[in-house]
Amino acid sequence: MSANPKGFIGQEHAWTEWMAAINSQRMHHAWLLAGAKGLGKGIFALAAAAELVRTPGGKLPDPARHPDILVLDHLPKDDKEARKKASGEAFETKRNITIAQIRSMQQRLTTRPTLGERRAIIIEPADDMERGAVNALLKSLEEPPVGTYFLLVAHQPGRLLATIRSRCRNLRFAALTSDELDAVLLRDMPEADSETRAAAIEAAHGSPGIALNFIEHNLAAIHQLMAQILDQGDDRFTLRGELAGAMGARPARARIFAVLDLARAELAAKLARAPRHGQLPIIEAHGTLARLAAQAPTYNFDPGLLIMEIGGLLASAAMPRETADQRS
Repeated sequence: MSANPKGFIGQEHAWTEWMAAINSQRMHHAWLLAGAKGLGKGIFALAAAAELVRTPGGKLPDPARHPDILVLDHLPKDDKEARKKASGEAFETKRNITIAQIRSMQQRLTTRPTLGERRAIIIEPADDMERGAVNALLKSLEEPPVGTYFLLVAHQPGRLLATIRSRCRNLRFAALTSDELDAVLLRDMPEADSETRAAAIEAAHGSPGIALNFIEHNLAAIHQLMAQILDQGDDRFTLRGELAGAMGARPARARIFAVLDLARAELAAKLARAPRHGQLPIIEAHGTLARLAAQAPTYNFDPGLLIMEIGGLLASAAMPRETADQRS
């Protein structure tokens, strides 16, 4: 059995389960890689696909170059954005994975794999497929071609149709431990000192993606203000003003995405700690943030208004609604 792929930290249980399946006589044809955003599911899927298509006794292939590994993700929004992608610039994407992408993939499935007996189809994230794409994919999952295996990456698996989920074997991804997160940061952000790494680990709540973004986009001040708003509210809008100042007048899109993910992680952590009677405002705020995050790659938000809205959502979750009513 192959060890956890080089450079991949954490998720040993998921990797062991995947390799045991590859080496079994009857491997399931569809897998749902489920867990919170930022846990490394996409990287895992590529490494898993490389092991899947590796020829017996052969060298581990590069998943980005292998003809039998097909990745379906968000395409550029239009020709202008496609040119940005081609030149290595940041680009806006379509909101969903489209039915045309699924149809194109299905055309590939009418032929045999190119180099071996197996082919891997990665859909990331599968919970962003448009409805027509979901229905089209279902037909392939019901009658999969021999040698074809599907890896569906899902941040919110509940958004997928039950008929899709029922045809997949679940592979759950857990939050990383503090030691695992520190190992990721030492590997990928070796310039960060121990104090910065500790702050990133605290903010990440087990997500290596959030921890890395925390350092890359210097989110320490923003995280501190978010924590203050969640703890004490912001009746006078003072903290929201400071949050907007920390965000900057013209932040890069990647920084906006990172702040949205950080806010969602803070709300999810507060929800886990909250008593049941105080969970509703947190759930509502988290749901709104999830919708904003889904729209962010395709909409041109005004950064100032967006960060104020994020601050308002955090403030709405600062205390149970019953307590707020008692204070008014």
